[in-house]
Amino acid sequence: MKRVAGMRGVLWVVLVAVAAVGCGSGEGDLVVEGTPAATPYDGPLNVPTKELGEHTPRAVRLASGAAGRALECTGEIYVGNGPEAWSEGDGGDSPEEGLKFWFDLLDPGVPRSGYRVERREADRVLYSYDVGGRTKVAVVVAKDQQGRPGWGPETSASCDPSELPASYTDSHGGIEIWTDRDGHRVPTTKVNSGAGDDHCGWRKVHFLDLGDRMYARDPEGRLEPGVLTAAYDGATEMPAAAHDTGYRYRDWRLWLTADRRTAYVRTPDGVEAWPLLKEPAACM
Repeated sequence: MKRVAGMRGVLWVVLVAVAAVGCGSGEGDLVVEGTPAATPYDGPLNVPTKELGEHTPRAVRLASGAAGRALECTGEIYVGNGPEAWSEGDGGDSPEEGLKFWFDLLDPGVPRSGYRVERREADRVLYSYDVGGRTKVAVVVAKDQQGRPGWGPETSASCDPSELPASYTDSHGGIEIWTDRDGHRVPTTKVNSGAGDDHCGWRKVHFLDLGDRMYARDPEGRLEPGVLTAAYDGATEMPAAAHDTGYRYRDWRLWLTADRRTAYVRTPDGVEAWPLLKEPAACM
């Protein structure tokens, strides 16, 4: 069981977890030479971690130790992890093998190639994945720590998926990244969407997450009775009181009314009404 301190709620993790498994493989070498960071992390690599049991930026930073401090996010830190225990023989024989083990241990849903050594010490190495010269994923691997023999991850952290390259997020499923009216990618903590899980018969179900509430497109009525506040309507009229949020995903445009009980999605074919979920739609 992996432990992840992140900014998303438990519901969305349940919905997209299966879609993300096995989709992190990327082309190219795991570790590359790269170019020196414009502002390399110069703090300690051994930073005590603390679990607060909540989903806030402060909690994620405290859970992620030095890795969280090494990030250069435009927005808030998104996910962070502290030390995990493992058995003899699980850890790697080198720092790079320890980084590979991180992917096996946590399946973090981030690119699996293009990491660079940002700092190296006798028993710790900081690896960073940079976008535009700024660190968006950071992993500190350590050697022979208590309960963690061999090389393996000590702390790790990543910025919001919207700060990763579109070439990665567009091709690896899971969370869909929306843009604003100017074409800028919007943090997933504000808006994101994703398809339902096929193994639960949700292949044509789609979920829209606005952080404090979630909506669903369910044209085949696949969700359990009582999950939605109303029925999905694939051909409706746009209410006069609705306003354009400016959020776009491909050819979808999101409109909302003041009560936000329904998400109105304008498509090239018309307007769809996505009802609000009134209880979690869990798929195990």
